Amino acid sequence: MTPHEPTLTTYFARHIEWSRKTFGAEARTKGLTNHIRKELLEIEREPRDLSEWVDVIILAMDGFWLHGGKAEDLMPALMSKQEKNMARTWADPRTLSEGDPIEHDRSGDPPTTSEPKRP
Repeated sequence: MTPHEPTLTTYFARHIEWSRKTFGAEARTKGLTNHIRKELLEIEREPRDLSEWVDVIILAMDGFWLHGGKAEDLMPALMSKQEKNMARTWADPRTLSEGDPIEHDRSGDPPTTSEPKRP
Protein backbone atom coordinates (compact mmCIF):
# COMPACT_ATOMS: atom_id res chain seq x y z
CA MET A 1 0.00 0.00 0.00
CA THR A 2 1.32 3.42 -0.93
CA PRO A 3 1.38 6.22 1.67
CA HIS A 4 -1.49 8.01 -0.11
CA GLU A 5 -3.67 4.94 -0.55
CA PRO A 6 -6.57 5.01 1.92
CA THR A 7 -7.21 2.21 4.36
CA LEU A 8 -10.72 0.90 4.77
CA THR A 9 -11.02 2.94 7.97
CA THR A 10 -9.89 6.22 6.39
CA TYR A 11 -12.07 5.60 3.33
CA PHE A 12 -15.08 4.88 5.51
CA ALA A 13 -14.48 7.89 7.80
CA ARG A 14 -14.42 10.14 4.72
CA HIS A 15 -17.56 8.47 3.38
CA ILE A 16 -19.40 8.94 6.69
CA GLU A 17 -18.54 12.65 6.71
CA TRP A 18 -19.77 13.08 3.12
CA SER A 19 -22.89 10.96 3.68
CA ARG A 20 -23.83 12.88 6.83
CA LYS A 21 -23.50 16.23 5.00
CA THR A 22 -25.30 14.97 1.90
CA PHE A 23 -28.10 12.80 3.32
CA GLY A 24 -28.21 13.60 7.05
CA ALA A 25 -27.82 11.32 10.04
CA GLU A 26 -31.31 9.81 10.28
CA ALA A 27 -31.34 6.00 10.22
CA ARG A 28 -33.49 5.80 7.05
CA THR A 29 -33.68 2.01 7.43
CA LYS A 30 -36.64 1.59 5.10
CA GLY A 31 -35.18 3.94 2.49
CA LEU A 32 -31.79 2.20 2.61
CA THR A 33 -33.25 -1.30 2.32
CA ASN A 34 -35.52 -0.19 -0.53
CA HIS A 35 -32.50 1.33 -2.28
CA ILE A 36 -30.53 -1.91 -1.78
CA ARG A 37 -33.44 -3.88 -3.33
CA LYS A 38 -33.36 -1.50 -6.32
CA GLU A 39 -29.62 -2.06 -6.71
CA LEU A 40 -30.08 -5.84 -6.44
CA LEU A 41 -32.50 -5.72 -9.37
CA GLU A 42 -29.84 -3.84 -11.34
CA ILE A 43 -27.30 -6.54 -10.42
CA GLU A 44 -29.70 -9.24 -11.62
CA ARG A 45 -29.94 -7.45 -14.98
CA GLU A 46 -26.18 -6.78 -15.26
CA PRO A 47 -24.30 -9.07 -12.85
CA ARG A 48 -20.90 -8.21 -14.33
CA ASP A 49 -21.34 -4.48 -13.74
CA LEU A 50 -19.11 -4.24 -10.68
CA SER A 51 -20.22 -0.68 -9.96
CA GLU A 52 -23.66 -2.03 -9.03
CA TRP A 53 -22.09 -4.40 -6.48
CA VAL A 54 -20.16 -1.43 -5.08
CA ASP A 55 -23.43 0.51 -4.78
CA VAL A 56 -24.75 -2.25 -2.48
CA ILE A 57 -21.54 -2.16 -0.40
CA ILE A 58 -21.79 1.64 -0.01
CA LEU A 59 -25.45 1.44 0.99
CA ALA A 60 -24.67 -1.31 3.51
CA MET A 61 -21.88 0.86 4.93
CA ASP A 62 -24.38 3.71 5.30
CA GLY A 63 -26.67 1.38 7.23
CA PHE A 64 -23.74 0.33 9.42
CA TRP A 65 -22.81 3.85 10.51
CA LEU A 66 -26.38 5.13 10.70
CA HIS A 67 -27.19 2.34 13.16
CA GLY A 68 -24.24 2.96 15.47
CA GLY A 69 -21.11 1.67 13.75
CA LYS A 70 -18.00 3.83 13.54
CA ALA A 71 -15.36 3.83 10.83
CA GLU A 72 -12.92 2.02 13.11
CA ASP A 73 -15.61 -0.61 13.97
CA LEU A 74 -16.09 -1.85 10.42
CA MET A 75 -12.94 -3.93 9.93
CA PRO A 76 -13.23 -5.70 13.31
CA ALA A 77 -16.92 -6.38 12.58
CA LEU A 78 -16.05 -7.80 9.15
CA MET A 79 -13.30 -9.97 10.59
CA SER A 80 -15.53 -11.23 13.42
CA LYS A 81 -18.35 -12.12 11.04
CA GLN A 82 -15.92 -13.81 8.64
CA GLU A 83 -14.49 -15.94 11.46
CA LYS A 84 -18.02 -16.93 12.49
CA ASN A 85 -18.93 -17.83 8.91
CA MET A 86 -15.72 -19.79 8.37
CA ALA A 87 -16.44 -21.88 11.47
CA ARG A 88 -19.90 -22.84 10.20
CA THR A 89 -20.87 -25.84 8.10
CA TRP A 90 -22.36 -24.81 4.78
CA ALA A 91 -24.64 -26.59 2.32
CA ASP A 92 -22.95 -28.11 -0.71
CA PRO A 93 -23.66 -25.65 -3.55
CA ARG A 94 -23.57 -28.53 -6.06
CA THR A 95 -26.83 -29.81 -4.53
CA LEU A 96 -28.64 -26.50 -5.06
CA SER A 97 -30.02 -24.71 -8.06
CA GLU A 98 -28.36 -21.47 -9.16
CA GLY A 99 -31.15 -19.40 -7.61
CA ASP A 100 -31.08 -21.04 -4.18
CA PRO A 101 -29.28 -19.25 -1.35
CA ILE A 102 -26.43 -21.23 0.19
CA GLU A 103 -27.32 -21.43 3.87
CA HIS A 104 -25.29 -22.67 6.80
CA ASP A 105 -26.35 -25.66 8.89
CA ARG A 106 -28.48 -24.28 11.70
CA SER A 107 -28.98 -27.59 13.53
CA GLY A 108 -26.35 -26.62 16.15
CA ASP A 109 -27.74 -23.12 16.71
CA PRO A 110 -29.42 -22.45 20.03
CA PRO A 111 -33.20 -22.40 19.73
CA THR A 112 -34.72 -19.00 19.40
CA THR A 113 -37.42 -18.18 21.87
CA SER A 114 -39.64 -15.23 21.43
CA GLU A 115 -41.60 -13.73 24.24
CA PRO A 116 -45.30 -13.38 23.46
CA LYS A 117 -46.27 -9.83 22.70
CA ARG A 118 -48.34 -8.21 25.38
CA PRO A 119 -51.40 -6.24 24.37
